[in-house]
Amino acid sequence: MRSEISGLLHRSAVFLPGEPARTGRIALWPVDGEFLDAARAGAEAGAGTGTGSVEEVTVVTPDLRRTPVTALVLPVAEALPLLTRARAAAAAAEAEADTGGSGPSGAVFWGAAALLALRFAAHGRLLPGLSPAGHDAWRIGPLEAADLDEVRELAATMPPGAHCVPLDVDGPPRLPTPEPLLRAFLDAVADTLPRSPAAAEAAGGPAFAARPPRLHPDLRDWAAKVAAGHDAGVRISLRIELDPTLDQALDQGSGRTSGQGSDHGHRPGPDHGPGPGRTPDEAPGQAPAGGAPSFRAVLQMHSLGDSALVADAADVWAGSGAAAAAFPPGARLDALRALRRAARLWPPIAPLLGAAVPDSVELADEEVTELLGEAAAALAADGVQVHWPRGLARSLSTRAVVGSPDTAGPGLPSGLLSPGALLSFSWRHALGGQGDLTRAELDRLAEAKRPLVRLRDQWVLIDPAEARRARARQDLDVAAADALAAVLTGSAEIGGKRVDVEATGAVERLRAQLTGDLRAADAQASDDLAAPPELRATLRDYQLRGLRWLARMTSLGLGACLADDMGLGKTVTLIALHLHRNRQDPATAGPTLVVCPASLLGNWQREIERFAPGTPVCRFHGPGRSLAGLTGSAGGFVLTTYGTMRVDAPELAVIGWGMVVADEAQHVKNPHSSTAKALRTLPARARVALTGTPVENNLSELWAVLDWTTPGLLGRLGTFRSRYAEPVESGRDPQAAARLSALVRPFLLRRKKSDPGIAPELPPKTETDHTVALSREQTALYEAVVRETLAAISEADGMERRGLVVKLLTSLKQICNHPAQFLGEHGPGEHGNRGTAGGTRSGKLELLDELLDTILAEGGAVLVFTQYVAMARILEKHLAGRGIASQLLHGGTPVPRREELVDRFQAGEVPVFLLSLKAAGTGLNLTRAGHVVHFDRWWNPAVEEQATDRAYRIGQTQPVQVHRIIAEGTVEDRIARLLERKRALADAVLAGCEGALTELTDAELAELVALRAPQGE
Repeated sequence: MRSEISGLLHRSAVFLPGEPARTGRIALWPVDGEFLDAARAGAEAGAGTGTGSVEEVTVVTPDLRRTPVTALVLPVAEALPLLTRARAAAAAAEAEADTGGSGPSGAVFWGAAALLALRFAAHGRLLPGLSPAGHDAWRIGPLEAADLDEVRELAATMPPGAHCVPLDVDGPPRLPTPEPLLRAFLDAVADTLPRSPAAAEAAGGPAFAARPPRLHPDLRDWAAKVAAGHDAGVRISLRIELDPTLDQALDQGSGRTSGQGSDHGHRPGPDHGPGPGRTPDEAPGQAPAGGAPSFRAVLQMHSLGDSALVADAADVWAGSGAAAAAFPPGARLDALRALRRAARLWPPIAPLLGAAVPDSVELADEEVTELLGEAAAALAADGVQVHWPRGLARSLSTRAVVGSPDTAGPGLPSGLLSPGALLSFSWRHALGGQGDLTRAELDRLAEAKRPLVRLRDQWVLIDPAEARRARARQDLDVAAADALAAVLTGSAEIGGKRVDVEATGAVERLRAQLTGDLRAADAQASDDLAAPPELRATLRDYQLRGLRWLARMTSLGLGACLADDMGLGKTVTLIALHLHRNRQDPATAGPTLVVCPASLLGNWQREIERFAPGTPVCRFHGPGRSLAGLTGSAGGFVLTTYGTMRVDAPELAVIGWGMVVADEAQHVKNPHSSTAKALRTLPARARVALTGTPVENNLSELWAVLDWTTPGLLGRLGTFRSRYAEPVESGRDPQAAARLSALVRPFLLRRKKSDPGIAPELPPKTETDHTVALSREQTALYEAVVRETLAAISEADGMERRGLVVKLLTSLKQICNHPAQFLGEHGPGEHGNRGTAGGTRSGKLELLDELLDTILAEGGAVLVFTQYVAMARILEKHLAGRGIASQLLHGGTPVPRREELVDRFQAGEVPVFLLSLKAAGTGLNLTRAGHVVHFDRWWNPAVEEQATDRAYRIGQTQPVQVHRIIAEGTVEDRIARLLERKRALADAVLAGCEGALTELTDAELAELVALRAPQGE
């Protein structure tokens, strides 16, 4: 299909109109076997049955010569998917500055036309009727002025090759005019799409549900009525005017009134009648104290073909003025038809139908009130706009105010955001942006007997019922979290309507702090926060910004979600936050509880010991775990797993935690799970979630994370789904997406490796050692092999001894990888990575699954290196069982196949590439990968670096994350430490790999391979 689309980009195409429109066809050429097969397959997959035919079509060349071409001719229904994909491919090529030519091809142009037709149809621009020959036919319509402009603009871009089929068989080569041909194509699409049983209900009868063309002379009158209602060249509007008495009085003030917005006045323009001396143009000044004026509605006519052509109906009937003369002779009849439809919707304008000249009609007070309400909306739905005098403010705006000015001190009131705290919504009302109304003024508007009222020395036009509803509103007490959400989004839904919300006092200060809208002194204080001196690391700029953000959020008693990409240093940032909080107030900070997957316990402990040496850290995990001796004032870390936390939540809940951290917080994305429920029971002064994928499948996962960090912020889950998730995920409400973004932005910090300023190196490389614990099965195998092999080694010498040492090291590394590899099994087991007792068989494989879930959720690609082909095959089978596409390259892979695998990976067809370290460690360019996983450790780090360089090399444009998985407490762990700390032995390992280790004494070898319990247990 890729080659078919690529061919379409540069293929000629024309539309061949039909009678009726749905019988029109698209011709594409040149035609070859490959394109023909692909195009027919695409048509079958997209819409039809692949019934296109190869025909000879006569076209006109640029030098005006007729010439026959062999073309694939498709019905419109089957051509649509091909054309739209061609337009999409052209847009992608334009984005990559690879247009492949100086202008669009015929296929690309008709693809754009297809998208326009589909959009019109999706917006309901479909009209039933009869074709010129009398066939049942759907067509595009009615089109407004903006729609017509869009059609004309597209027609102006039609390339010569898109309309090169001559109109006449003989004579001079006369070509179709672009705009009529484009309109014919739009009608062909319209006549194709709605051919379904439902069409009979929407149209005039079963004729419009039938696909075969039929003649329907009995529908001629009905079709004429439909056409009369929608094909008029004009639309009408009503301009509301005051009587001359008030008009003259207003002239004596500072100016004259005009229509609301830009929809009223008498200068020639989109919505303005040309008649002089009617409704004034400027804002009103002082009005006289005389009696209240009366109103009249003036009929205006607007040309659909020329949006600037507007005139009063009276002038058109009289034929006076340049604007009136520009209307065609049939414009008056079209206006009367539109007026007849409008009168059925709002009877007060019916007298205009019986007038010799439909100029204006006087309006009673109750009729003006109707127009201020539902009547104007009904008329607008039929295309009839109502234009009011601009100077008479008639829009009563309502907003809710949260907080009170008397709490505007420098700090926040105690308990403002505590559970159960309430804040009050008080109401403010204004007219025309002239300041808030007093209670007395609102009472006067509500008690008025007519829609025009004198207020503040001017006339005010308002629906009294609207004022009465505003007066009836009572102040509301709402949860503090709901109030905070309202001020962050700027609006709230109350009583089924959305109202604006603003904050005052302490709530406004909190909003400013959360959004960064601080006074200069506050902003400077935030910027001056530096990394704690106890931190043994230099934070990058973006990490320091993250620390400052976390410090600000937690100091306010609010939760936060740090959602940086994997490898950007969330762990070190959190350690810095812990040190900062304990330094700021060591007496009340309390310990930090980190809840994480079991595979990350060792990594957290090592990072804390590395970056915050001297900070107490212990694990609450495994047999014999205890919190004895841990007090509320302890300033260290406690590490536990999600499983342990779920079981021992009551014991953990009695500690006064200064901070609770949920690492890889996507583990609690299901709020109904027992793990998520247990996490919510842990009390803490601050809650922080760490995750690289805050949303994996749907927005409910985001709710689960943020409702833990800041309970109540997003409301109940059901309300969140209906208010935000469903409208955003369906794409039907862009405003909902904007409100959700404004709401969560202060509470979630998301940085990607591709963001400007995050990783200025080109590209950066981050290396992480992930330590995992052995499973029970691995532990038993490891200890048995060590015991038995060391006994044999003690009785051997020479080459036999060396062989046993190599066998021992190899066996232990295989056990560390997976018991199935050591036992010679072909896969991880019938239960995946689960043993017969239900436990995990391999900690490494469990961590790999977690890494892949995160990487693939981000749309990334990964290289997984192992020195064992057998282990690679186990991984391949395991991933296939999980539905993850992967491919394997090893030493036995033929060169052609090797190249094919590389090409597939680089093309993005397979996200996971399993590679044998020796076979794939050199000579490959795999820059598609942003992640490299070393499933097992090679004794020589230079070999690992060479393998990593398959991704981290010239041509790489994305940051590279290197993950080394190490079995904690094993020989792997010991070698890793030796490589870091004991350069003498490291040099020996670098020089001779396992060979150097064969020369160790029995005691040294036993020390090297002995299995040690993880620290802290």
